[in-house]
Amino acid sequence: MKQLDHLKNLVIMASADGSLTEREIALLVDRCKQLGLGEKDMEKALEFALSSQAVMKLPTEHAEQIAMLSDLVRVMAADGSLSDVEKRLFSLAAAKMEIDRDEIEELIDKLVGPHKVDASEDISESNAK
Repeated sequence: MKQLDHLKNLVIMASADGSLTEREIALLVDRCKQLGLGEKDMEKALEFALSSQAVMKLPTEHAEQIAMLSDLVRVMAADGSLSDVEKRLFSLAAAKMEIDRDEIEELIDKLVGPHKVDASEDISESNAK
Protein backbone atom coordinates (compact mmCIF):
# COMPACT_ATOMS: atom_id res chain seq x y z
CA MET A 1 0.00 0.00 0.00
CA LYS A 2 1.26 3.46 -0.85
CA GLN A 3 2.19 5.68 2.09
CA LEU A 4 0.02 8.51 0.74
CA ASP A 5 -3.02 6.21 0.66
CA HIS A 6 -2.30 5.24 4.27
CA LEU A 7 -2.22 8.92 5.26
CA LYS A 8 -5.41 9.64 3.31
CA ASN A 9 -7.18 6.88 5.26
CA LEU A 10 -6.05 8.42 8.54
CA VAL A 11 -7.28 11.87 7.52
CA ILE A 12 -10.62 10.38 6.43
CA MET A 13 -10.98 8.83 9.88
CA ALA A 14 -9.90 11.99 11.70
CA SER A 15 -12.43 14.09 9.81
CA ALA A 16 -15.25 11.52 9.93
CA ASP A 17 -16.88 13.19 12.94
CA GLY A 18 -17.00 16.54 11.12
CA SER A 19 -14.06 18.22 12.82
CA LEU A 20 -10.31 18.03 13.25
CA THR A 21 -8.97 18.75 16.73
CA GLU A 22 -5.47 20.02 17.50
CA ARG A 23 -4.54 16.59 18.88
CA GLU A 24 -5.76 14.86 15.71
CA ILE A 25 -3.84 17.29 13.52
CA ALA A 26 -0.68 16.83 15.60
CA LEU A 27 -1.01 13.05 15.33
CA LEU A 28 -1.55 13.28 11.55
CA VAL A 29 1.48 15.55 11.11
CA ASP A 30 3.65 13.17 13.17
CA ARG A 31 2.39 10.15 11.24
CA CYS A 32 2.97 11.97 7.94
CA LYS A 33 6.63 12.47 8.89
CA GLN A 34 6.96 8.85 10.06
CA LEU A 35 5.64 7.69 6.70
CA GLY A 36 8.34 9.74 4.98
CA LEU A 37 5.82 12.16 3.49
CA GLY A 38 5.96 15.95 3.31
CA GLU A 39 3.74 18.97 3.66
CA LYS A 40 2.42 18.70 0.09
CA ASP A 41 1.37 15.11 0.77
CA MET A 42 -0.51 16.25 3.88
CA GLU A 43 -2.28 18.89 1.81
CA LYS A 44 -3.24 16.27 -0.79
CA ALA A 45 -4.54 13.95 1.94
CA LEU A 46 -6.60 16.74 3.52
CA GLU A 47 -8.05 17.81 0.17
CA PHE A 48 -8.94 14.22 -0.67
CA ALA A 49 -10.48 13.45 2.73
CA LEU A 50 -12.66 16.55 2.60
CA SER A 51 -13.78 15.94 -0.99
CA SER A 52 -16.86 14.10 -2.18
CA GLN A 53 -14.55 11.41 -3.66
CA ALA A 54 -13.13 10.46 -0.25
CA VAL A 55 -13.05 6.69 0.11
CA MET A 56 -10.65 4.51 2.05
CA LYS A 57 -8.21 2.43 0.05
CA LEU A 58 -7.57 -0.62 2.19
CA PRO A 59 -4.43 -2.77 2.19
CA THR A 60 -4.57 -6.43 1.17
CA GLU A 61 -1.56 -7.78 3.08
CA HIS A 62 -2.35 -8.81 6.66
CA ALA A 63 0.57 -6.95 8.27
CA GLU A 64 -0.43 -3.74 6.47
CA GLN A 65 -4.05 -4.27 7.51
CA ILE A 66 -3.09 -4.53 11.17
CA ALA A 67 -0.86 -1.44 10.86
CA MET A 68 -3.76 0.45 9.24
CA LEU A 69 -6.23 -0.59 11.94
CA SER A 70 -3.71 0.35 14.65
CA ASP A 71 -3.29 3.81 13.19
CA LEU A 72 -7.06 4.19 12.79
CA VAL A 73 -7.56 3.39 16.49
CA ARG A 74 -4.91 5.96 17.45
CA VAL A 75 -6.63 8.60 15.30
CA MET A 76 -10.05 7.72 16.70
CA ALA A 77 -8.77 8.07 20.27
CA ALA A 78 -6.73 11.24 19.65
CA ASP A 79 -9.56 13.66 20.42
CA GLY A 80 -10.59 11.79 23.55
CA SER A 81 -13.94 10.59 22.24
CA LEU A 82 -15.08 7.90 19.86
CA SER A 83 -17.95 9.08 17.71
CA ASP A 84 -20.49 6.65 16.28
CA VAL A 85 -19.36 7.61 12.77
CA GLU A 86 -15.75 6.73 13.61
CA LYS A 87 -16.79 3.41 15.15
CA ARG A 88 -18.87 2.50 12.08
CA LEU A 89 -16.06 3.48 9.71
CA PHE A 90 -13.57 1.38 11.69
CA SER A 91 -15.94 -1.59 11.77
CA LEU A 92 -16.56 -1.33 8.05
CA ALA A 93 -12.82 -1.18 7.29
CA ALA A 94 -12.12 -4.18 9.54
CA ALA A 95 -14.96 -6.16 7.95
CA LYS A 96 -13.84 -5.37 4.41
CA MET A 97 -10.34 -6.55 5.32
CA GLU A 98 -11.88 -9.68 6.89
CA ILE A 99 -10.18 -9.16 10.25
CA ASP A 100 -11.91 -11.28 12.89
CA ARG A 101 -13.38 -9.88 16.10
CA ASP A 102 -10.85 -11.56 18.42
CA GLU A 103 -7.94 -10.02 16.54
CA ILE A 104 -9.59 -6.59 16.63
CA GLU A 105 -10.20 -6.84 20.38
CA GLU A 106 -6.60 -7.94 20.94
CA LEU A 107 -5.39 -4.99 18.86
CA ILE A 108 -7.54 -2.49 20.75
CA ASP A 109 -6.49 -3.93 24.13
CA LYS A 110 -2.85 -3.63 23.08
CA LEU A 111 -3.27 0.00 22.00
CA VAL A 112 -5.61 1.43 24.64
CA GLY A 113 -5.58 -1.17 27.41
CA PRO A 114 -8.03 -3.91 28.37
CA HIS A 115 -11.72 -3.12 28.16
CA LYS A 116 -13.13 -2.09 31.51
CA VAL A 117 -16.63 -2.96 32.64
CA ASP A 118 -18.74 0.17 33.03
CA ALA A 119 -19.82 0.75 36.64
CA SER A 120 -23.43 1.23 35.53
CA GLU A 121 -23.38 -2.31 34.10
CA ASP A 122 -22.37 -3.68 37.52
CA ILE A 123 -25.20 -1.79 39.19
CA SER A 124 -27.84 -2.95 36.76
CA GLU A 125 -26.67 -6.56 37.06
CA SER A 126 -26.79 -6.33 40.87
CA ASN A 127 -30.30 -4.89 40.77
CA ALA A 128 -31.47 -7.66 38.45
CA LYS A 129 -30.59 -10.37 41.01
